[in-house]
Amino acid sequence: RKTGDIMLVERFYPDEYLDSTYSIDFDELAAEGYKGVLFDIDNTLVPHGAPADDRAKRLFAHLGEIGMDYCVISNNPRVKPFADAVQAKYIEDAHKPSTRNYKKAMQMMGCDEKNSLFVGDQLFTDVWGAKRAGMRTILVKPIHPKEEIQIVLKRYLEKIVLHYYQKARGKL
Repeated sequence: RKTGDIMLVERFYPDEYLDSTYSIDFDELAAEGYKGVLFDIDNTLVPHGAPADDRAKRLFAHLGEIGMDYCVISNNPRVKPFADAVQAKYIEDAHKPSTRNYKKAMQMMGCDEKNSLFVGDQLFTDVWGAKRAGMRTILVKPIHPKEEIQIVLKRYLEKIVLHYYQKARGKL
């Protein structure tokens, strides 16, 4: 292995890799000073294409109770109905991994890269864009295996990056 190859892979590493959005300790993150959370929707909060469910609604209500703001940011154009259901700010057709809309979302919440974080299920769009915007990133495992073909193809490449990520953290 060449050092340059590892460096290329590391740029996609999340700060954390967890089983589920719903296992994140947002109370602890708020206590650490985080004020805003950006979320991907599909396979991060609900299965791909699904509407907001009770679990998602409870999560967003809890974030409001602990004083955290939130914004859903998706490359999908169906964001508004989901955002309305959970009373979230939103950016649709976000062109992730471009950093522009990550920064716009932080501005909408009155946050910056030091006090906001991103939660998503894809390395090459969600995590990479958020990292390039200077944010803390949490990668979560996809909620449901059914995905669009272009995402299925990216998952094969993600497995390679995650292998090196877990190896670097002594988890293999």
